[in-house]
Amino acid sequence: MTRADGTQVQFIQQVRVLDAVTQSDRVVDVLVQDGVVTEIAPSITVIPASAEMIAGEGKVLLPGLVDFYSHSGEPGYESRETLESLLAAGQAGGFTRLGILPDTEPAIDHSAMVEKLLARRQTIAQTDPSLPHCHLWGALTQGAQGQQMTELAELAAAPIAGFADGRAIQNPLLVQRLLQYLKPLGKPVALYNCDRTLRDSGVAREGPFSLIYGLVGDPASSETAALAALLESVAEIGTPVHLMRLSTARGVELVRQAKERGLPVTASTTWMHLLFSAKDLGGYDPNLRLSPPLGNPEDQAALIAGVKTGVVDAIAIDHTPHTYEDKTVGFPSAPPGAIGLELALGILWDAFVVNGDWSPLTLVQALSTNPAGCWGQSPPTIQAQQPAEMILFDPAEHWTVSTATLRSLSANTPWLGKAIPGRVVRTWVPPL
Repeated sequence: MTRADGTQVQFIQQVRVLDAVTQSDRVVDVLVQDGVVTEIAPSITVIPASAEMIAGEGKVLLPGLVDFYSHSGEPGYESRETLESLLAAGQAGGFTRLGILPDTEPAIDHSAMVEKLLARRQTIAQTDPSLPHCHLWGALTQGAQGQQMTELAELAAAPIAGFADGRAIQNPLLVQRLLQYLKPLGKPVALYNCDRTLRDSGVAREGPFSLIYGLVGDPASSETAALAALLESVAEIGTPVHLMRLSTARGVELVRQAKERGLPVTASTTWMHLLFSAKDLGGYDPNLRLSPPLGNPEDQAALIAGVKTGVVDAIAIDHTPHTYEDKTVGFPSAPPGAIGLELALGILWDAFVVNGDWSPLTLVQALSTNPAGCWGQSPPTIQAQQPAEMILFDPAEHWTVSTATLRSLSANTPWLGKAIPGRVVRTWVPPL
């Protein structure tokens, strides 16, 4: 509510506040004035008369979520997703910061494109300041095609979050050269590890279920061989690297060993690889066709344990919109990827927090605190005298996923038509 002097005031009463930065989990009153958390206490007795009263019972106040990497359809594929619909989807899912991969058309491989997209976000946000901030990845290679490196120094001078292609670079010598050139630039680097020669035409992780379902297998070595080679380059050159889309048990083990060796690496998996395995492919749902493919059950278990122990630092959404026509084909022919920004928090909370597998703070750490840290950013936190970058989440509210309820333009998700738990009811995003 706005007071006569123009001040925005909200009073959230008796809400459960989770903050991984301070490792706190408590029920308190929270007062927010002009986008700043001014007071947190077990009971606040002095409340401005004009404050908007928000009931917090049964709800959870979380730091804003941070998605390390997802895909925008704009520019080039606006029928799948515009920047406006992507931001709206992120807002609906509780994300206050969105990492956008550079594989647009044209790609984000020069500073002019960076400036154009950030200006576009500012224009969109004029109508709704609570939309997420965009953090753009600059392409490592021209067109994000993995052939020839971009003007790295020029891109580093632009307001990018870091460097990534979002696609696997097949030339190991090029990867080495990139790490050498990038080291003095001091920007985050994210790499997807996949040997496409070993993958061949595989569409499901090789194992008993690929055989049972008659799907061409993609061996785990397509990930681990590329990952092992990259880790040797990191050991030799010393450039910090984020390892994207970890999907195998052996990959988790390689990351654990690398961290024990003191290598400067962080790692993430996607939310879908935590919730599904190759065992779930029997229905041939094209929305479960992902890259990398869903792992076998032992891979899924290792990823879940990796998030719990911190070997896997972050959970990425890797939101990948496709049109109905894109996905209405046979499983092997479907383009890989699924949407998830609006769905992930409630489904992950229900799958891992409600059943006690993870503490609530483990989920907050993996969806908010650690992704920001991988960028070298200050993480969202809920503390007095700090800007309000937070979300109010109702884990008990159920809603049905449909084209009418989704903010994304695309609906390529296995939950389409199903009721799911958890909904974000309010978002606070500080100005840039």
